[in-house]
Amino acid sequence: MLTLFFAPLVMININLVSSPWLLFILYITSGIGMAGIGMGIMHDAIHGSYSKHQKVNKYLGYTMNLIGANATVWKIQHNVLHHTYTNIVGADDDINAPFFLRFSPHAKKNKLHRFQHLYVWLFYGLSTISWVTAKDFIRLVRYRKMGLLDKKNAFRNEIIKISGWKLLYYSYALILPLLIVPLAPWLIILAFLSMHFVTGLLISIVFQVAHIMPSTEFPLPDEDGVVAGDWSTHQLATTTNFSPNSRIFSWLIGGLNYQVEHHLLPNICHVHYKNISGIVADTAGEYGIPYHTKASFFIAVKDHLGALHMLGKAQ
Repeated sequence: MLTLFFAPLVMININLVSSPWLLFILYITSGIGMAGIGMGIMHDAIHGSYSKHQKVNKYLGYTMNLIGANATVWKIQHNVLHHTYTNIVGADDDINAPFFLRFSPHAKKNKLHRFQHLYVWLFYGLSTISWVTAKDFIRLVRYRKMGLLDKKNAFRNEIIKISGWKLLYYSYALILPLLIVPLAPWLIILAFLSMHFVTGLLISIVFQVAHIMPSTEFPLPDEDGVVAGDWSTHQLATTTNFSPNSRIFSWLIGGLNYQVEHHLLPNICHVHYKNISGIVADTAGEYGIPYHTKASFFIAVKDHLGALHMLGKAQ
C-alpha cells in the first residue's frame, strides 16, 4: 500500500508524465494506495495492534501524517470518541455531520435531508480533501475545549506538528508536481483532487456502512448522561460486519469488514478477525445479543443507502 501510494507520486515528481490521462491514472492509483494506508496500516498502528512493539506502532502511525492527516487528532476522534461512544449523537465524531447530512435519528432534521442519499456520495468523496486542509485544525480546537488535550503546551505543539506535516504532504503531492510537470496547473490540481475523491469515497463508505444501517441502534444517554447496558452489548448493537467470506476484499480494506470484532477487540490485529468471528457470533447467539452481518459489500452499501434515505424522511 505504501508503494501504491508513493510510486505514482515519484513518477509524477520526476516528470515521467507524458499525457493528462497518465497524470490522472497515476494520481488515482496513488489515491487507492492512500486509502489502503488509512485502512490497513495506520488504523491498526494507532490502535496499537499492528505490532507487539509499541515503537513499531508509533512510527507506522505516522503514515497517517504522510498522507496529509494527523495521527494525534485521529486517535482522539476514532479511538477515544468513536470507539467509546459508538452511534451516540453529539459524542461519536463519525456521525457528527454538517447540517446537510443526517446520520442519526436523534440529529436535527431539515428539508435537504430528503435528498441526502443522492448527494452524500459527493461529500464522501470530498471528505479527505477537507480533512487534509482544515478539519484537523477545527477538531483540535474543539478537543482542546473538551479537555482532551490536557498536557502542558499540547495544543500549541500539535498545531506546529500538524502544520509541518501538512506542508510536507502538500509539497510532494501537489506543489512539486505544479513546478515540475509540463501540463496546465488546473489539470494537475484537478488530478490531485481526483486522487482525494477516490480516497474519500473508499474510506467513507467502508467506515460508514459499518454503523449507519437500518438494523443498527443509535442509543441516547439518560438525563444523567448514562447509556443503558454494558459497553460490549452496545458495540454489537451499533455495528455491522459485511462480506465476511472475501479474503481478498478483507485484505484490501485492512479487515474492516469485521467491524464487530474490531469494535469489541480493537487491540487485536485485523489479521485475526476472521478466526475469532465465529466465536463472537456464537457467543452473541448464546446470550441473545444481535450480531449484524451482511453477505456482501454490495448489500451493505445498498442497506446503507436505505438507512440514509430513511433518516432523511424520518421525523
